Amino acid sequence: MEMKVSFPGNVSVDAEFAGFTVHTDQPLSSGGDASGPSPFQLFLASIATCAGFYVLSFLKKRGIEEGASVTLTSVSDPDTGMVIDVLIDVSLPAGFPEKYREAVVRAVNQCTVKRHLAQPPTITVRTAVAEA
Repeated sequence: MEMKVSFPGNVSVDAEFAGFTVHTDQPLSSGGDASGPSPFQLFLASIATCAGFYVLSFLKKRGIEEGASVTLTSVSDPDTGMVIDVLIDVSLPAGFPEKYREAVVRAVNQCTVKRHLAQPPTITVRTAVAEA
């Protein structure tokens, strides 16, 4: 997959791919206009929505369509500001069968984003200078 990144103004950064444009910005406190999520918020949202997709798929296969939700909470180290823990809480609907609770956890653990974090890819940064 290839993404084209553009700089639409101030410190906003957009990524274009597969017919979509994902807009990011920085908060006002970081010199942005707060016109969209920051790239790091988008990163956390990708974990949360991936987990949500796997929960939803699990429930739909069992005919359970309503009453569930997923909440992601990130915990940061106060000294470094780096995230040290990501908590994914799955709220299941009333009457949810006990026998499926661990299976829901296994389903969330199949999340592609989560699995990539467990075995991260190599990231190579290359530069090129435009020809005059």
